Amino acid sequence: MNKHIVPILLVLLAVVLAISACKPTRSADEGSDTVAAENEEQASGEQVESAGEAQESGQGTEALPPTAEDPSLEIATFAGGCFWCMEPPFDKVDGVVRTISGYTGGKEKSPTYKEVSYGKTTHAEAVRVYYEPDTVSYEELLDVFWRNINPTQKNGQFVDIGSQYRTAIYVHDDEQRKLAEQSRRELEASGRFTEPIVTEIEPAGTFWKAEEYHQDFYKKSPVRYKSYRSGSGRDEFIEKVWGDSE
Repeated sequence: MNKHIVPILLVLLAVVLAISACKPTRSADEGSDTVAAENEEQASGEQVESAGEAQESGQGTEALPPTAEDPSLEIATFAGGCFWCMEPPFDKVDGVVRTISGYTGGKEKSPTYKEVSYGKTTHAEAVRVYYEPDTVSYEELLDVFWRNINPTQKNGQFVDIGSQYRTAIYVHDDEQRKLAEQSRRELEASGRFTEPIVTEIEPAGTFWKAEEYHQDFYKKSPVRYKSYRSGSGRDEFIEKVWGDSE
């Protein structure tokens, strides 16, 4: 080998190793929003300090009441992958009073973000939507849900892989189940998707409110949120299928 080539190859090898050492590594069960959240925690220590301590003690989440405190409101619950991305489309809807990010669909009590996002529980990331039924219908909320997910992707959404990112509609009564099943049949019949729709329709169970720093994440940490979302592939999919996106 040419004696001048060896030093060049050694330099290139050193550069490659240096770059590799800078790349974060994560388990196959860990969603990409987990990495973003960990970076967010480091960048906003004051904001998440108490949440981080709660995570370590396993007391980071609380179970919400099954019904709204305000009797004029109703509740809808949807799992659409990363809950950061599911709050904004519902918050835009006239008649939606509040959205809460959390964990549901599993059996473990007081799950933490780290446990759920690493696939250590049977829960899914989800959003609970409090809405005024006189202003917005459940059918309209279902339409918002379908337009913001990939219903043909099983056990994951876009870059986030694992059952914790599965899509699901958690129904609170028989009427919601009827409407949810009808909307799924209509979507299947529309021919919009060539692959089978795998979104689950399940009874709503205990909803565990996620740590406070996850609530309204897109408002609290807009740069981090936009960075994650732009790289997730969600908007490209929505644009391709529906012709619109956030």
